[in-house]
Amino acid sequence: MGLRDDIERYREVGEDRRQDLAEFIQYGDLGQSLPDEIHIPIKIVDLPAFEYDQRDQGGVGQGQDGAPDVGEPVGQPQPGDGDEEGEPGEEGGEHEYYEMDPEEFAQELDDELGLDLEPKGKRVVEEKEGEYTDITRTGPASTLDFDRLFKSGLKRKLAMDFDEEYVRAMLKVDEMDPESVFRWAREENIPVSRAWIEDAYAGLTNGERSEYESVEAMESVIDRTPTADRIRKEGIEDIPFRREDERYRYPETIEEKERNVVVVNIRDVSGSMREKKRELVERTFTPLDWYLTGKYDNAEFVYIAHDADAWEVSREEFFGIRSGGGTRISSAYELAAQLLEEYPWSDWNRYVFAAGDSENSSNDTSERVIPMMEQIDANLHAYVETQPSGNAINATHAEEVDRHFGESESVAVAYVTSPGDIVNAIYTILSTESNE
Repeated sequence: MGLRDDIERYREVGEDRRQDLAEFIQYGDLGQSLPDEIHIPIKIVDLPAFEYDQRDQGGVGQGQDGAPDVGEPVGQPQPGDGDEEGEPGEEGGEHEYYEMDPEEFAQELDDELGLDLEPKGKRVVEEKEGEYTDITRTGPASTLDFDRLFKSGLKRKLAMDFDEEYVRAMLKVDEMDPESVFRWAREENIPVSRAWIEDAYAGLTNGERSEYESVEAMESVIDRTPTADRIRKEGIEDIPFRREDERYRYPETIEEKERNVVVVNIRDVSGSMREKKRELVERTFTPLDWYLTGKYDNAEFVYIAHDADAWEVSREEFFGIRSGGGTRISSAYELAAQLLEEYPWSDWNRYVFAAGDSENSSNDTSERVIPMMEQIDANLHAYVETQPSGNAINATHAEEVDRHFGESESVAVAYVTSPGDIVNAIYTILSTESNE
């Protein structure tokens, strides 16, 4: 493989990272990452180094004062040139992982799984002025919408305009008085007022009032000119503006909303949750935490552990807790409801994620858990069943929840039997929430 091929492989490391991401989620050591710093192992490509051909190692020298002798390789490491024995160095070497923040992790996961989750802004943190698109009837002169005023006046001008010469000629028809001309104008949809007709008639002499014997005779001499043609020819001398036409522009108010999220993570730590089950829970929940941290401006997490009772724990305790005791899943939802009172639904997006082996005390799922899931407002409720050996006889919680909520866009149920199911489970959860 040549130099160009090696460089091309080096450039493709970023493209391979997406596959590395999926493998890391399923099989990698999640413990080396932090909540706000994710280390994704990648395939490191060593760029080639230039070396002399071993068949041509000769050189020219005088062999004095440290100069190479004839035949001594030039540029080769000599004893004593570094590599001395001594204390181990303290400088770190190059690690084979790619470091990303949660925002980049979320984007990579979106690309990998084809997700389209658009976080909802809830809490208003700032109101600012936008463009001057809103209209009011009052305001400073500098914000007067003159274009709107001009258009209103022009519409009125066109609506009020008529061919004055033509109407005045109608007054010159024998036996046509102002009243009959006014009725005729109304029938012809000519917007002339009675006052104008009377004033025009008063300005005619007696001889002019009988200038035409009939309407037909008048129209044979006078053509009625449409308003548009007359304006095109003569133009417009004035526009009848009115105060009622005045409108003033003012800026629309734009609300900047912070995208807040609180994630309640619930895990079963009862006696039936053996090591493999616990590992599947942690391997599913950890990427979900990273993803939502990267998606939201402000992400807070609440961790609840439960057996027959529930208690709040720290993140470190949550991802390292041991098992023991009976099982009553509703105890965790009761505690979640209390803790979520600090995060009002009007201000916070909420996710409630629970995981366990689906074993629960008798009737607890139908009588307590499902009603509480319906009562707790959340963008999404999810339950992840972790059963490495398949469903146990009494592991029915996930099935009951799935059957009850069906195709709901606010409840997801995922089944994980091995690390290979984790990516699909994450997709099931994150693709369930509706963006509407």
